[in-house]
Amino acid sequence: MSNSELTSILFLLLLLAGLAQLFGWLFVKLRQPKVIGEILAGVVLGNGVAGRWPFAEHFIESTRNQGNILDFAYWLGLLLLMFLAGAETQQIYTRNERREVGWLTVVGTGIPFLLGLLLAPRLIRPSLEGPNGNRISLTIVLAVGVAVTSVPVVSKIFADLKILHTRFARLVLGVAVLEDIVLWLALAIATATAGKAALHPGAILHRLLLTVAFFILGLTIIPRLIKLVNKARFNVLARYSPTGYAISVLLAYCAVAGALDISLVFAAFLAGFAVVHKKRRLFAEGLEAIGRVSFAFFIPVYFAIVGLKLDLIRGVSISMMLAFIVGTCVIKILSVSLAGRLAGFRGLDLINLAITTNARGGPGIVLASVAFDAGIISSKFYTTLVVAAVLTSQIAGAWLDYVLRKGWPLLTPVESDTPLERSPESPSVA
Repeated sequence: MSNSELTSILFLLLLLAGLAQLFGWLFVKLRQPKVIGEILAGVVLGNGVAGRWPFAEHFIESTRNQGNILDFAYWLGLLLLMFLAGAETQQIYTRNERREVGWLTVVGTGIPFLLGLLLAPRLIRPSLEGPNGNRISLTIVLAVGVAVTSVPVVSKIFADLKILHTRFARLVLGVAVLEDIVLWLALAIATATAGKAALHPGAILHRLLLTVAFFILGLTIIPRLIKLVNKARFNVLARYSPTGYAISVLLAYCAVAGALDISLVFAAFLAGFAVVHKKRRLFAEGLEAIGRVSFAFFIPVYFAIVGLKLDLIRGVSISMMLAFIVGTCVIKILSVSLAGRLAGFRGLDLINLAITTNARGGPGIVLASVAFDAGIISSKFYTTLVVAAVLTSQIAGAWLDYVLRKGWPLLTPVESDTPLERSPESPSVA
């Protein structure tokens, strides 16, 4: 890389990080989720806004020329976010919460997904189809769009509000992580039916089984082995450079997942889960150092690049957008409310769970991007999916902020809850 190329990429990162922090600060002042401001910073810098100005042509051209480096910054920010979310969550859910997570996952996700599959054939119109789209692939994309919950954006909202340590966050993230297994499988099937993927049914089943096995082992056996290695006498790195060791665990998980063709997002989350002991935090100072740098630079840059990749001006259909957002939100909220009642929640608990799990965020944007790149959906439907992902995430963050400012509990406290569960002012690595 020449000096001019290095200067160009550093300037791009300066703009992304600086504007993301500025917009994030403004949104916090407006009592809105910081993450939405960070995404908007990318939109402003991208083709959607700044790209319309003559003086921005050089910036747009630079982003294209430095695409690989920006992609690396994008993925590094995402992996660090999921790593810190896994570390802060400590446990996805406790043994006593299995029943609640089960109801929320099976009913709260299952009903929207099944309704999407059943209703999609009647709702599909030519305006939704891309050049390679067909009824099967469009049906799957629509069903996933109704059911999905965002792990990265919800994690960022929880971190911004300092509630990652709570039982509420454990339940929501537990449900969201389990949902993502279905998301990636469904996307693989959709792209395969569109003729854009080299995956056959046997290969799809093999990938799913590997993902499930990796996930289960990452929650049970592997963390115990990591704990033994953490305390071993030969582990010089853990004693003398805990920050470096924690990052090494993250990279090792991601390397193994990549070799097995498993989503690195899962791996990063499980890596964070593995370096934290159930009873006491291991490498607390190291994780705090990683968190400070990540939330100051890498994670805002990640969300800014998400916005940078969007063009919200092309192919907008207001009627399609309103119909999809209202319809899918009603289905998701009612389904999660029913699941919550079956799990034993009542009143405000149901509202908090329903609105939060309705946040589509990152996976919603990933769904839109993959489907659009595969030629399954039109530009109008692509824009609709992106706007739905951003809007539902903004509503979730604004609602949770309102609940905390009112001093209301996110979930009705149970006997096992600690005082930290009830207090939104508790410290967090974020």
